[in-house]
Amino acid sequence: MKKTMKLVIGILCFILLLCIAFFGYNALSNRESASRVGGMQDSGAREQQARDFSMTDWDGNTIRLSGLIASGRPVVVNFWASWCPPCIIEMPDFEKMYLETGSEVQFVMLNLTDGMRETIQSGKRFIEEHGFSFPVFFDTTGEASSAYSIRSIPTTVFIDKNGYLAGDPIIGMLDERTLRERVEFIR
Repeated sequence: MKKTMKLVIGILCFILLLCIAFFGYNALSNRESASRVGGMQDSGAREQQARDFSMTDWDGNTIRLSGLIASGRPVVVNFWASWCPPCIIEMPDFEKMYLETGSEVQFVMLNLTDGMRETIQSGKRFIEEHGFSFPVFFDTTGEASSAYSIRSIPTTVFIDKNGYLAGDPIIGMLDERTLRERVEFIR
């Protein structure tokens, strides 16, 4: 009898533990989902000044992010590489948003150029082959990826017209709806 009671109590405790884990995971997932889009106003990143870095433009000129922010337009920085499947999948949505927003939002499609796996030539070739018209820049020194602690791509950073981060960076592929919502938020 005691063995059976211990077994029943053990099973009940295990089921309780599973329920706690399940509901805890769902609660945290819902909070993360909200912070990615709708909950941007709750993010501590909103009051954080965007970190500056230098990059190379298509023609080989050095450009600073602070110079783009100084134009008074919001900025979308997308860290990508031509060998990254999720980056490739989300590119048409970035092109669409770039064409729709015109001169209202500055897009910085920042290629992580390490000189081995990704080169300026491979990045340019990818853009030309797909006919994208958004502005492409190259992080040839790693300064930009270091400034934003990029560990995974794609990662997208949204910066308001005053130079403050608008929510936390989004790590991973964006769908069109999320991109549109985040761009509208900073416009």
